Amino acid sequence: MLILSRKINEKIVIGEDISVSIIEIRGDQVRIGIDAPKKIKVFRQEVFDAIKSENKAASKSKPVIPQVNFNK
Repeated sequence: MLILSRKINEKIVIGEDISVSIIEIRGDQVRIGIDAPKKIKVFRQEVFDAIKSENKAASKSKPVIPQVNFNK
C-alpha cells in the first residue's frame, strides 16, 4: 500500500486519467473529489462490499420461471 500525505487542493494522480483531490479537511473527516472517466466505476468501500454481497447471493439463488397457462 502506498501512503501519501496531501493538503487541501493537492491531488494524487492514478494512471493517465484518474485524479483524487483533497477538497476539505474538517476534524477527523476528509472530503475528496475523484475525477475519472465515466467507464470507471467508483464506490465507497461499504457500498462496494454490499454490491459484491448482493451479487454473490443472486448467483446462488434459483431462477424464477413464471408459470404460463396456455389453457385460457
